Amino acid sequence: MKKIFLSVILASTWLITGCVNDSEDFNDDRDKPYELPPVLQVNHAEKELAKQIATPDVNLNVFRYFQHYWTSTTYYTDAIFDFTGTRKVPDNHWNVLYRNVLGNLESAKGSVLSEVKPATITQENWDKQQNNKLAIIDILQVYVFNILVDSFGDVPYSEALNPKLALPKYDDAATIYPNLLQRLDDDLAKLDPSYGSFEAGEHLLRGDTGKWKIFANSLKLKIGINLADVNPSLAKSTIESAYAGGVVLDSSQDIAFDFPSSAPDYNPIYASVIASGRNDYVAEETLVNAMNGLNDPRIAVYYTLYTEKDSSGNITFSGYKGGVLGTANSYSAYSHIGTALLNPDFPAYLFDSSEINFYLSEAAARGYSVGGSAESYYVKAIKESFKQWGLSDADATAYIATVPFSSGSWKESIGEQAWIALFNRGFESWNFWKRLDYPKLTAPNAISWAEGKVPVRLTYPINEQTVNGANYSKAAGAIGGDLLTTKIFWDVN
Repeated sequence: MKKIFLSVILASTWLITGCVNDSEDFNDDRDKPYELPPVLQVNHAEKELAKQIATPDVNLNVFRYFQHYWTSTTYYTDAIFDFTGTRKVPDNHWNVLYRNVLGNLESAKGSVLSEVKPATITQENWDKQQNNKLAIIDILQVYVFNILVDSFGDVPYSEALNPKLALPKYDDAATIYPNLLQRLDDDLAKLDPSYGSFEAGEHLLRGDTGKWKIFANSLKLKIGINLADVNPSLAKSTIESAYAGGVVLDSSQDIAFDFPSSAPDYNPIYASVIASGRNDYVAEETLVNAMNGLNDPRIAVYYTLYTEKDSSGNITFSGYKGGVLGTANSYSAYSHIGTALLNPDFPAYLFDSSEINFYLSEAAARGYSVGGSAESYYVKAIKESFKQWGLSDADATAYIATVPFSSGSWKESIGEQAWIALFNRGFESWNFWKRLDYPKLTAPNAISWAEGKVPVRLTYPINEQTVNGANYSKAAGAIGGDLLTTKIFWDVN
């Protein structure tokens, strides 16, 4: 019987030290004689995923540092990319995704398969509904595995969710990617919008199978664009298929997890910045200076106005000012994080229209057939970003006139504008930067083993080195070394 205890540890039994028990019921919690409905397991997984991608907690998510969006005040270990001390960011990122998200999703699959058909529903309707449920769960798993590959490179995949394999092997990342795409195609074939699924009980998209098709195709597009420099034929066919199937194109289709406005599940940005009562974060100068130079009106949303006065109380400076990444920055000396992000119910975006339109702009620039030109999608992406942050289309049009699309240097145009637009999407912005090599980011205060560079991957968890050492060593050797500077397979430039 699958219980709560199983859903928590299923995906990462190899992370547990001590003896390994081969009994098939080892994970059963006999003190809890009931099963969880699969929708509750899915909702818990969605919540844990949303929290991990949204949180600025330095123990969990440091991608805002990588992209020079935020920087720290007193505690700046993570802003110099030292993850081997007490924080253990790679361990925490890994554990949340494998255990809290993938583990619960895998348990939910088992729970769906064990559900009994009510007498009030026909067999055909039941089969269609259950297939829709399984497809939705699998799409979410693909989303998470994509994050893991893009974070670490080779990762446990084919053996990762088997509770009988305490020490799973690592799979080749370049092999995982095509398999993820095949899974998405299979899931899209199963999804039937004529039938229900989890319906109102599922939190992210309320069980709407039509919206889940858009989610799956947007994910295909995201995976496909990363393959453009290493497998252009697969990238082209994947992206064109995803576009034809329907992707997120405007803000009405944005896919986001809505947090409640009350504890304990309010938005983790609010939790870290406001509810914590701490003053750990300020604006970082790289983005601030870039936006100041462009007179980008979004800066007033991203950051707070900073004012300096002389000893007589006269204002000597009023504007936006950022601190330096990897140094101790005074909280009182710089702009802070904008209030728009600090509402307790501010959503966590899994896909937004600006992100997708930038992918399509890049695809068109590469010569793929996606229904529009690179310039048209570039313009749409910026307009969607302005809309997302409450600014007008007129504001966007005026701004675009100062940053026109350059077909001769499209990587620079898209890379720099995606960097600005994805201000609160640190992980996705990091992937744009790795793929396009723009903007030109530096890290002069980085720890020595980062070689003065922004990391291009996370190092493997320390716990993997000690518990799953043989498989860890093989993986580290296969990717060229377990280093912050070792590139993911698709990052070839």
